[in-house]
Amino acid sequence: MTTHTEAPAALHAQDFTKPDGRALTLYGLEPVEVRGEIPSPSPDPVDARPLMRWHPLRGEWVMYAAHRMGRTFLPPPEYNPLAPTSDPAHPTELPQGRYDIAVFDNRFPSLTLNAPTPPDGPAGTRAGVGKCEVVVFSQSAQGRLSDLTDAQVDLLLGVWADRTTRLAGTGQIHSVLAFENRGVEVGVTLHHPHGQIYAYDHVPPVQARMTAQMEAYHAQSGRPWLTDFVAGERESGERIIHDDGESLSVVPPFARYTFETWVLPTRPVSLLSDLGGTERASLARTLKDALLRLDGLFGVRMPYLLTVHQAPLDGPHPAFPLHIELYPYLRAPGRMKYLAGTEQGAGEFANDKFPEAAAAELRTVSPTAGENL
Repeated sequence: MTTHTEAPAALHAQDFTKPDGRALTLYGLEPVEVRGEIPSPSPDPVDARPLMRWHPLRGEWVMYAAHRMGRTFLPPPEYNPLAPTSDPAHPTELPQGRYDIAVFDNRFPSLTLNAPTPPDGPAGTRAGVGKCEVVVFSQSAQGRLSDLTDAQVDLLLGVWADRTTRLAGTGQIHSVLAFENRGVEVGVTLHHPHGQIYAYDHVPPVQARMTAQMEAYHAQSGRPWLTDFVAGERESGERIIHDDGESLSVVPPFARYTFETWVLPTRPVSLLSDLGGTERASLARTLKDALLRLDGLFGVRMPYLLTVHQAPLDGPHPAFPLHIELYPYLRAPGRMKYLAGTEQGAGEFANDKFPEAAAAELRTVSPTAGENL
């Protein structure tokens, strides 16, 4: 276990409006500076009419957004819509200037705050109310989240926290999920390092079930689940990958994916905004360490899904454990983990490797092994 005392990354933010009316916020470790005009790939306002229908057997909403059929798909190398605009005749989403991270309204959203009420339809059809944002991690098109400096990853955590607070302030949002899909294997259509944020006007089933489970645990034991989990994992030591003092990474004993990795603070908090400065910096270091180990594991850029789990925003949920889940999609060199019969049909995963063995393998991987891939 290591301890650090350096200050958290500074967060500077500046808001803009794109020519098509969408919002853009630029974040930096230093004050933001913009050169030239704020661009948009198209001057036309977004006309999104998402709707939702209720799945009565699963007890969950399904989103429908027909306008997404025209979204950008693997554009040619000479045009990167997430890079800063270099030719005003071919504008992208981002301006030239000094900033580290950009967040803007998705041009092809699955949910919008002003979704119109649809005509009556089957299965409880209603407007797809929510918000979808794109989070661009860097101006560089070639890097990865793990290529950011410790301070920039810390800044990203601060950006996710700021977006959650802003979205909560709309009064329409009850849950926020920040995530990153990486790799063509998981359907990524733009290679520039970026993630997304989905904000819902309800609490989705995964977050609802997590909340119910954690509140039941707290009611029965009188303690947050995370307190007991961290203590148990530290005592065992079998599944911990890296312990940074105020945060740690672990292959959970109930891992569903072969090298599934959780990154979590060691003090129970429910939202990213609840973290203290040194806690956030520690979580950033541990996240970067986990990502580099996954890339170094097989010597390739690991395709993965990263999800940031925070408490629902419909009231205080102190029992909910803030944590980040990483689902790596390679179970062995060149072998993908596909969700098949039992996973898709029953919702119960089959794992080929015990978490203790997976954690032992990841512990042997030096983070430097994943740096130059």
